[in-house]
Amino acid sequence: MQVSMLSVGIGAAALFGIAEIAQWRRNNRHDIDKVGFMPWRGIALASAAVAIFATAFALKP
Repeated sequence: MQVSMLSVGIGAAALFGIAEIAQWRRNNRHDIDKVGFMPWRGIALASAAVAIFATAFALKP
């Protein structure tokens, strides 16, 4: 169980990194009219919460 929760935490942390890069790219886009439709900030916050809780459950003795 601990290994699977740690895997979930690592995956969520990777998704957090991807979402932050995508949000940075959105903020620094050249064509101001190409906004996109993905809520990258919400995805980043949700994945950070999942990563924290999954890691906490994996490290619980």
